Amino acid sequence: MNETLQLTALVAATITMGLSAGVFLLYAHTIMPGLKTTDDRTFVVAFGAIDRAIINPVFMVSAFFGALVFTTAAALLQLDEEAFGWIAAALVLYAALVGITVRVHLPRNDALKAAVAEGEPDDPAATRSAFGEATWVRWNWVRVALNLSAFGLLCWALVVAGDAAG
Repeated sequence: MNETLQLTALVAATITMGLSAGVFLLYAHTIMPGLKTTDDRTFVVAFGAIDRAIINPVFMVSAFFGALVFTTAAALLQLDEEAFGWIAAALVLYAALVGITVRVHLPRNDALKAAVAEGEPDDPAATRSAFGEATWVRWNWVRVALNLSAFGLLCWALVVAGDAAG
Protein backbone atom coordinates (compact mmCIF):
# COMPACT_ATOMS: atom_id res chain seq x y z
CA MET A 1 0.00 0.00 0.00
CA ASN A 2 1.20 3.50 -0.71
CA GLU A 3 2.76 4.74 2.54
CA THR A 4 2.12 8.39 1.66
CA LEU A 5 -1.60 7.73 1.14
CA GLN A 6 -1.80 5.78 4.39
CA LEU A 7 -0.17 8.53 6.41
CA THR A 8 -2.13 11.28 4.67
CA ALA A 9 -5.43 9.58 5.54
CA LEU A 10 -4.28 9.07 9.12
CA VAL A 11 -3.20 12.70 9.49
CA ALA A 12 -6.54 13.86 8.00
CA ALA A 13 -8.40 11.56 10.40
CA THR A 14 -6.45 12.92 13.36
CA ILE A 15 -6.99 16.56 12.39
CA THR A 16 -10.72 16.16 11.78
CA MET A 17 -11.13 14.12 14.97
CA GLY A 18 -9.41 16.91 16.90
CA LEU A 19 -11.65 19.52 15.30
CA SER A 20 -14.72 17.49 16.19
CA ALA A 21 -13.53 17.08 19.78
CA GLY A 22 -13.01 20.82 19.99
CA VAL A 23 -16.58 21.53 18.89
CA PHE A 24 -18.17 19.19 21.43
CA LEU A 25 -15.84 20.42 24.18
CA LEU A 26 -16.72 24.03 23.36
CA TYR A 27 -20.41 23.20 23.82
CA ALA A 28 -19.61 21.48 27.12
CA HIS A 29 -17.46 24.14 28.76
CA THR A 30 -18.77 27.36 27.23
CA ILE A 31 -21.96 27.33 25.17
CA MET A 32 -24.24 25.26 27.39
CA PRO A 33 -23.02 26.74 30.70
CA GLY A 34 -23.52 30.20 29.21
CA LEU A 35 -27.00 29.38 27.96
CA LYS A 36 -27.90 27.77 31.30
CA THR A 37 -27.77 31.22 32.91
CA THR A 38 -30.30 32.73 30.51
CA ASP A 39 -34.07 33.00 30.76
CA ASP A 40 -36.22 30.47 28.90
CA ARG A 41 -36.94 32.63 25.86
CA THR A 42 -33.27 33.53 25.38
CA PHE A 43 -32.20 29.90 25.80
CA VAL A 44 -34.70 28.59 23.26
CA VAL A 45 -34.07 31.29 20.65
CA ALA A 46 -30.27 31.31 21.09
CA PHE A 47 -29.87 27.53 21.09
CA GLY A 48 -32.07 27.26 17.99
CA ALA A 49 -29.98 29.90 16.22
CA ILE A 50 -26.70 28.20 17.18
CA ASP A 51 -28.00 24.81 16.04
CA ARG A 52 -29.13 26.20 12.69
CA ALA A 53 -25.77 27.92 12.21
CA ILE A 54 -23.65 24.85 12.97
CA ILE A 55 -25.28 22.82 10.21
CA ASN A 56 -22.97 24.16 7.52
CA PRO A 57 -20.43 22.69 5.11
CA VAL A 58 -17.42 23.81 7.14
CA PHE A 59 -18.51 21.94 10.27
CA MET A 60 -20.02 18.97 8.48
CA VAL A 61 -16.98 18.32 6.24
CA SER A 62 -14.12 19.47 8.44
CA ALA A 63 -15.28 17.94 11.68
CA PHE A 64 -18.40 15.84 12.07
CA PHE A 65 -18.44 13.72 8.89
CA GLY A 66 -14.79 14.39 8.13
CA ALA A 67 -13.74 12.52 11.26
CA LEU A 68 -15.94 9.57 10.32
CA VAL A 69 -14.88 9.44 6.66
CA PHE A 70 -11.15 9.98 7.19
CA THR A 71 -10.94 7.59 10.15
CA THR A 72 -12.73 4.93 8.10
CA ALA A 73 -10.36 5.56 5.19
CA ALA A 74 -7.34 5.44 7.49
CA ALA A 75 -8.52 2.13 8.97
CA LEU A 76 -9.09 0.61 5.54
CA LEU A 77 -5.69 1.77 4.32
CA GLN A 78 -3.94 0.40 7.42
CA LEU A 79 -5.63 -3.02 7.57
CA ASP A 80 -2.35 -4.94 7.60
CA GLU A 81 -0.32 -2.36 9.50
CA GLU A 82 0.62 -1.97 13.17
CA ALA A 83 -1.49 1.18 13.59
CA PHE A 84 -4.74 -0.52 12.49
CA GLY A 85 -5.91 -1.54 15.97
CA TRP A 86 -5.53 2.01 17.31
CA ILE A 87 -7.38 3.45 14.34
CA ALA A 88 -10.13 0.83 14.55
CA ALA A 89 -10.62 1.57 18.25
CA ALA A 90 -10.90 5.30 17.47
CA LEU A 91 -13.45 4.52 14.78
CA VAL A 92 -15.56 2.45 17.19
CA LEU A 93 -15.55 5.29 19.73
CA TYR A 94 -16.47 7.84 17.10
CA ALA A 95 -19.24 5.61 15.75
CA ALA A 96 -20.66 5.50 19.30
CA LEU A 97 -20.52 9.31 19.37
CA VAL A 98 -22.42 9.50 16.08
CA GLY A 99 -25.01 7.10 17.49
CA ILE A 100 -25.46 9.26 20.59
CA THR A 101 -25.78 12.36 18.42
CA VAL A 102 -28.47 10.75 16.26
CA ARG A 103 -30.36 9.20 19.17
CA VAL A 104 -30.07 11.86 21.88
CA HIS A 105 -29.07 15.24 20.47
CA LEU A 106 -30.63 15.56 17.03
CA PRO A 107 -34.22 14.83 18.13
CA ARG A 108 -33.95 17.43 20.91
CA ASN A 109 -32.30 19.98 18.65
CA ASP A 110 -34.87 19.48 15.90
CA ALA A 111 -37.83 19.70 18.28
CA LEU A 112 -36.51 22.92 19.77
CA LYS A 113 -35.87 24.43 16.32
CA ALA A 114 -39.37 23.44 15.21
CA ALA A 115 -40.84 25.19 18.24
CA VAL A 116 -39.17 28.45 17.26
CA ALA A 117 -39.37 28.06 13.48
CA GLU A 118 -42.27 30.44 13.16
CA GLY A 119 -40.71 33.19 15.27
CA GLU A 120 -41.43 33.60 18.95
CA PRO A 121 -42.01 30.33 20.81
CA ASP A 122 -45.52 30.08 22.25
CA ASP A 123 -44.31 28.84 25.63
CA PRO A 124 -40.52 29.18 26.03
CA ALA A 125 -40.53 27.51 29.46
CA ALA A 126 -42.37 24.45 28.13
CA THR A 127 -40.11 24.33 25.07
CA ARG A 128 -36.98 24.46 27.21
CA SER A 129 -38.34 21.84 29.57
CA ALA A 130 -39.28 19.51 26.70
CA PHE A 131 -35.77 19.98 25.25
CA GLY A 132 -34.28 18.19 28.24
CA GLU A 133 -31.32 20.44 28.82
CA ALA A 134 -29.75 18.31 31.58
CA THR A 135 -29.96 15.17 29.44
CA TRP A 136 -28.50 16.99 26.42
CA VAL A 137 -25.59 18.28 28.53
CA ARG A 138 -24.91 14.94 30.25
CA TRP A 139 -24.76 13.06 26.94
CA ASN A 140 -22.65 15.80 25.39
CA TRP A 141 -20.03 15.15 28.07
CA VAL A 142 -20.12 11.49 27.01
CA ARG A 143 -19.50 12.65 23.42
CA VAL A 144 -16.57 14.75 24.65
CA ALA A 145 -15.04 11.76 26.44
CA LEU A 146 -15.50 9.50 23.42
CA ASN A 147 -14.18 12.12 21.01
CA LEU A 148 -11.11 13.02 23.06
CA SER A 149 -10.36 9.33 23.54
CA ALA A 150 -10.66 8.71 19.81
CA PHE A 151 -8.41 11.69 19.14
CA GLY A 152 -5.81 10.33 21.56
CA LEU A 153 -5.96 6.92 19.89
CA LEU A 154 -5.38 8.50 16.49
CA CYS A 155 -2.47 10.52 17.86
CA TRP A 156 -0.94 7.29 19.11
CA ALA A 157 -1.66 5.63 15.75
CA LEU A 158 0.43 8.36 14.13
CA VAL A 159 3.32 7.51 16.45
CA VAL A 160 2.96 3.79 15.71
CA ALA A 161 2.68 4.39 11.95
CA GLY A 162 5.68 6.73 12.04
CA ASP A 163 7.77 4.17 13.93
CA ALA A 164 6.76 1.47 11.45
CA ALA A 165 7.67 3.73 8.52
CA GLY A 166 11.16 4.04 9.94
